[in-house]
Amino acid sequence: MIDDTTKLLLTVGLIAVIVGITALIAAMARARAKNNDAITTLGRMTEDLARHMSQAQAELGGRLQQLAENQTASQAQLTRTLDQRLEAVTHRLGEGLHQHTEKTGEAMGKVHERLAVIDKAQENLTQLSKQVVGLQDVLSNKQARGAFGEIQLEDLVRDMLPPSAYGFQVTLGNAKRADCVLKLPNPPGSIVIDAKFPLESYRALRAAREEPARTQALRAFAADVMNHIRAIADKYIVPGETAESAMMFLPSEAVYAELHASLPDIVAKSFSKRVWIVSPTTLMATLNTVRAVLKDANMREQAGVIQGEVVKLLGDIKRLDERVGKLQRHFGQATEDIREIRISTDKVTRRSENIEAIELGEDGAPPALAPLGVREVSSSD
Repeated sequence: MIDDTTKLLLTVGLIAVIVGITALIAAMARARAKNNDAITTLGRMTEDLARHMSQAQAELGGRLQQLAENQTASQAQLTRTLDQRLEAVTHRLGEGLHQHTEKTGEAMGKVHERLAVIDKAQENLTQLSKQVVGLQDVLSNKQARGAFGEIQLEDLVRDMLPPSAYGFQVTLGNAKRADCVLKLPNPPGSIVIDAKFPLESYRALRAAREEPARTQALRAFAADVMNHIRAIADKYIVPGETAESAMMFLPSEAVYAELHASLPDIVAKSFSKRVWIVSPTTLMATLNTVRAVLKDANMREQAGVIQGEVVKLLGDIKRLDERVGKLQRHFGQATEDIREIRISTDKVTRRSENIEAIELGEDGAPPALAPLGVREVSSSD
């Protein structure tokens, strides 16, 4: 490919050559007057120069044409290369956009799913908030709070013991109604469980931040719990009807833990009053023990029945042994009878063979019979 600068240089060179030739011709013309030989030589040089100029022009035209063709081919190749690369870039860009669209769609789908989960969780939180508000309303009412403790107590007892081992809202001989009575054998006898929930004094204790306020709230909490302990000891420990102790059920692990952590003296006083304070967790452990006691008592009650059945079983085994002995003797006699029958059948079979083998001799006398063997010793066989 020839740029404009090269073309300009070629043109200037050509003009310079032409100017030189013209100057040379002029010089030669001036010299011709002086020397004919010089003129002749100049003419030949001019012809040679003209011929060389023609050849140079032809070669220059050919080279320019070749350069133009090469430039055209290069432009065509460059155009094809650019088209191919542009097509490849367009294809890659299309695939990238397609993949990006698919990934964006998947991401949007996952976002919608997560939004649905978040909406569901928000609904659950809303419902839980309503339930918490309802629970707070229940706990703020003393009667409703008492019913809440009784229901929790009933659920625990029903889950751990058989129906025959407990009773709810049982009226005792002193006309006092107990929340729950565990029907245990003597000793220890029936044990009463009463549900108590000293929530107001507990909340006041938890809300107190200053030491004087906390001390006062702790005294109020202790007095509240002690009043419940005295009431249970007076109402639900009935000599001759119930066990010598009773249980106070606290339906809150937090209240139970605060009582044991802050008021160990009240817990000791409850022991002296024979009132055992239990939480949902400790009540479950107690009920497991009660279930084991009931099972052991049931086994003791059934021990006499089991012993009588064992004696009867021994008698049945003895009679079975006697009958097996009789059956064995019968089998022995049957075996002996079968042996004697086999002896008789063997004799019959041999006699039949002897009869079948009889052939008259030439003199008409029958041949001698084969002996039957040692088994013919007894004629009774």
